[in-house]
Amino acid sequence: MRKLKQISLLGAALILMGASGCGNNEIVTSQTEQTEISFSWWGNDDRHDYTLKAIEEFERLHPDINVKCHYSEWSGYQTRNNVRMVSHTESDVMQINYAWLNQYSPDGSGYYDIYQLSDRIDLSNFTEEDLQYGIQNGKLNAIPIALNTMTVYINKTVYEDYGLEIPKSWDDLCQAAKVMNGVNYPIAMSQKSAWFYMTSYVGQKTEKDLMDSSGNLIFDKNDFRLMIETYCEMVNKKVMPQVESFDKAAITSGEYAGVVAWLSDADSYCGEAAENGSEIVVADYTTFDGDLQSWYAKPATMYAIRRDIENPEAAAELLDYLLNSAEMAGYQKIEKGTPLSRSARQFLEENDFLGGIQYAAFNKMTEEKDELEIISPYFENENMIDAYTAACNEVLYGKASAEESAEELYDELYQLTKND
Repeated sequence: MRKLKQISLLGAALILMGASGCGNNEIVTSQTEQTEISFSWWGNDDRHDYTLKAIEEFERLHPDINVKCHYSEWSGYQTRNNVRMVSHTESDVMQINYAWLNQYSPDGSGYYDIYQLSDRIDLSNFTEEDLQYGIQNGKLNAIPIALNTMTVYINKTVYEDYGLEIPKSWDDLCQAAKVMNGVNYPIAMSQKSAWFYMTSYVGQKTEKDLMDSSGNLIFDKNDFRLMIETYCEMVNKKVMPQVESFDKAAITSGEYAGVVAWLSDADSYCGEAAENGSEIVVADYTTFDGDLQSWYAKPATMYAIRRDIENPEAAAELLDYLLNSAEMAGYQKIEKGTPLSRSARQFLEENDFLGGIQYAAFNKMTEEKDELEIISPYFENENMIDAYTAACNEVLYGKASAEESAEELYDELYQLTKND
């Protein structure tokens, strides 16, 4: 579908002699040559709505470019993306997950080198550190829209009802569980968040990372045993509910007095509780003594261009608009996170769009940015996360010891990393 097409706009198809003061017969024609490119993204209905409006605005600003849109919710997008990448039918401009860089472009050839379009895309809006996230083998395969990290959100209202301070350490959470006595959970999280959270706990204990930047495991069987035991202990002591029973509505009701979630999910997870009168605060990242070992930052999401695109200049115009324009910033605001683009962020600041829980989480991340580690793209392997949860459940339900589950988990994760 990436081709040039002629669009003929007929104005006044046939004007008769004497009509409208014209003295001759003529057909008035104007022709505009349009380039068609495709654009794909994932998200909820709100994201679809504002993105479609933004694309309409882009087409008004660039009448020579027609954008064909493809969008869906996350799981459907992820499945179709795999098929399209394998069959070389991906969109010209696409939203991608950070982990896909290593999956589809380990040598930098899976996506277009955006450096070649630097005359059309204002890369000066991004720091070299920001762009580094998207570089594969020296090629700029993708540009991050915003940065993301797991963040601890605390319902200060609930904690104060129990006479408790905002937790900072792992021990603080355990002490809070004793006081709440199963009526409320001091903290709660989804399956993926638990994977990150327990990895951080063990990383701080052992001063080791889960894996290196190439996806090779650094944790050994004893480290995974500690990961399993820690999760099970926190569930059994009512520090947190099992991840399978995690329910966002329990954040709104106050049953969960805290939640670990992505920075970009702040409003989605905590917005209703705040609207209902609870004071939600961004807490310190949970540590033993303030050392942020194994707390990671990553791009919230990224934009890339098809590797063999026929019309890279048109794609560059769209990509620059999506990342840097005041128009797109006005539509998107901080729905995808606080933008890294200086020009987009400046527009939001000047128009009072920066604020709320998510911006507080962004500021917390910015304060600690030098201490946060860059996550390996392999870290979010869904099969690894599922395997860890299954291993924990084997122990919780008495089907295996922590040692047995850890040994099986290590072997499974080792094979998964080698297959990647």
